This record gives sequence, structure tokens and C-alpha cells, in this order.
Amino acid sequence: MSTATSSPSTTRFLIISDTHNFQFGDAEPYNAPLTYPSPPCDVLLHCGDLTSIGGAPAYKKCISMLSSITAELKLVIAGNHDLDLDPDFLKNVPWSHGLCQDPKGRHEKAREPWRSEETRGKGIVYLEEGMHSFTLKSGARFSIYASPYQPEFCGWAFPYKRNEDRFNIPGKSKPGVKNIADNPIPDFPGVDIVMTHGPPHNILDTTTSGPVGCESLLRAVSRARPKLCCFGHIHEGYGMQVVKWKSDKSLIGEDAIEKMEQRENAYPAVEKEERIGEGFGEETVMVNAAIMDVRYRPVNAPWVVDLVLKMRDGI
Repeated sequence: MSTATSSPSTTRFLIISDTHNFQFGDAEPYNAPLTYPSPPCDVLLHCGDLTSIGGAPAYKKCISMLSSITAELKLVIAGNHDLDLDPDFLKNVPWSHGLCQDPKGRHEKAREPWRSEETRGKGIVYLEEGMHSFTLKSGARFSIYASPYQPEFCGWAFPYKRNEDRFNIPGKSKPGVKNIADNPIPDFPGVDIVMTHGPPHNILDTTTSGPVGCESLLRAVSRARPKLCCFGHIHEGYGMQVVKWKSDKSLIGEDAIEKMEQRENAYPAVEKEERIGEGFGEETVMVNAAIMDVRYRPVNAPWVVDLVLKMRDGI
């Protein structure tokens, strides 16, 4: 039985993103929800932008912050601000950035804190792009697709072009879009959780210039219909929406959406969280978990969701 959930049939997930060097105490001037470490959960998900510009010292501080959160498992991806975790960015960055001296060595130094036995011993797992599976002590098991990439954004890390699709299986990309997917998101029911840094198109992705999310990612999520899809990147898009899918699973992208419902954050009254995942394939909970607002103030609360998962010995 889970020690952090209110029901033995659910697993509690705490979701954050865009912490940008955040440490507990930084939120005190704003009397924000993250003034103190979060309540216990089973699994912590961090959707990227761990730091402001990367660097091993900043990653070590992030690991220290994550260590203070009580969770059996803590899954982490990078974001566009975590520059040296993207080896391709380091190869192509202009000399003026001061980052490309020994790009291979800098990348390895950035990865070292995340790959250490000490970090793993704290339950922290850094995820590369692709599919991963985990089984908790409770016997609950889940699959998660992870990716730090987003459409090219102001010359930062982990970019792809708007006319490139890195999330769909061949034949499922929008006509005229180049498929570059080495690790595509599988069709339903192949994945329980999709965790990316950037948002899908028209879902919690609106800036002052309009929506900036990825249409190819939306197409992939509509195919996969995961229980949970979480991300960050667009600070002003913070929020939760529940997407109800149409019954016809051949539909893709916006055509697959029946309706969308906005949800409010009950945090820290986590006992009020609803069970998610009982209608697998019928709906997906979408979460933009950026704790920073557009002015980089840590004023947004984490999201807590209780997922119904398969157990090791059956449903």
C-alpha cells in the first residue's frame, strides 16, 4: 500500500517544472505555496528548466532541493535553459556564449551529478528522451515517455524546427512536416504518462503573442491518450485542463478532442485531489506545472494528482 496516497488503489504524483535554480525559502517573500517543502507523494515529476543556464554547481543545488521532497521516486528531465545537458547545443553554440570550450567535457560534467550513485540513492532519476518503466514498492507500475525538446525558442537548448516532428510514428505526421522522430510516442495504450518540457498546441501554451505549443506533440498525445500529460516551459500557461477524447481513436490532433475542462489547484489541500486514470483512453489530464510566473517569481503551486495504475500482479 502506498504511504503517501489517500487510497491504496491510487498513486500520488507531485508535478513541478521550471524551477530555475529555486531553493526552498525563495518563495517566502511572496507568501507562495512553495514556502516550505511539499507534502509527501509517491512520485515527483520535474518537467525541466532545472536551472537558469546550466552548470554542474547549479545541478547539485537542484538535486539538494529535490532531496528535501519526500517521494519514493523522483523523475527529472532537462529543459531549454539547461544548456549543457544538450550536447548538440554545445557543439553549435556561438563562441560568445562562453560555453563551447571542450563541449564534450562540459556535457559530461553536467551529467555527472545526475548519474551519481548518491543521486540515485535519493530516488532521483534523470530521464533521457524515450520510454521508461518503473515499479514502486507498493507494486504499482507505470510507463512514462520523456522528452526535453520543444520547438526552437530564442536560441536555447533542445530545439527542433516548427516543420519537424520528433514525436509521431512514421505516417502520423502532419502532411508537409518532416518526421525526425528517433523516439516516437507509442499509440494507445502504450504509455501511462507523457512528460515533456514544452506543451502541446493550444493546451496551456498561450503567451502574449498567442499559443506557442507544438502541433506535432498534440497529434502524438491524441494518439497515445495517456492518463497524464505534464510539461512546463511557458510560465504564463500554468494550469490544469482535462481533455475528453472522442470515442473514435482514428482521429488525431484537435479533431480528436471532444471537450476541455479547466481545473483549479487545491494545493496544499491534497486530500481533495481526484482519482485519474480509471477511464484510460477516454480522457487525459494536462498539467503545465511551471512554478515560476512570467517574471520568474516562484508563486505557482505544484500540482498533485492521484493516478490509478496497474499493479505488479494485475490490474
